[in-house]
Amino acid sequence: MGHAPRVSIQMADFDAGAEIAALRAGDLSVGAVACFVGTVRDRTAGQAAGSIQAMELEHYPGMTERAIEEMIDAAMVRFDIRAARVIHRVGPLALGDQIVLVAVTSLHRGQAFQACEFLMDYLKTQAPFWKKETTPEGARWVNARVSDDEALARWGDFAPNAG
Repeated sequence: MGHAPRVSIQMADFDAGAEIAALRAGDLSVGAVACFVGTVRDRTAGQAAGSIQAMELEHYPGMTERAIEEMIDAAMVRFDIRAARVIHRVGPLALGDQIVLVAVTSLHRGQAFQACEFLMDYLKTQAPFWKKETTPEGARWVNARVSDDEALARWGDFAPNAG
């Protein structure tokens, strides 16, 4: 189902439209594509606009890609999906920048939506990334939020990591 890698961790931006086209190219059984793009916003939950000025993401090369590949494998077993693509950016990011792309193809929309949400819940809580936010008071490393762990818990498979 295409020759592009399933997982890319990169500093460069991505073109969601081109990635979706590549993901479904040549697979005429695809009836649905679900896609999520996450972007850097100017605030965290419950904070005023301007509480975040920039963001930086770090990862362990090799380990992070393998962990996400394993989650795609789990999604392929759990949901009736044809293909999946995850791109996650690392390094310094400015407000408005794209951070993450999750795209999933399936015969039917329900399975595509569920698999996309499953992968995104995993990425927010379990994937080995470290996020630093630059605020007016300085920089701080960010922990997973309890609400993210609650979103993950409904899938029933994974231990929470917020703390």
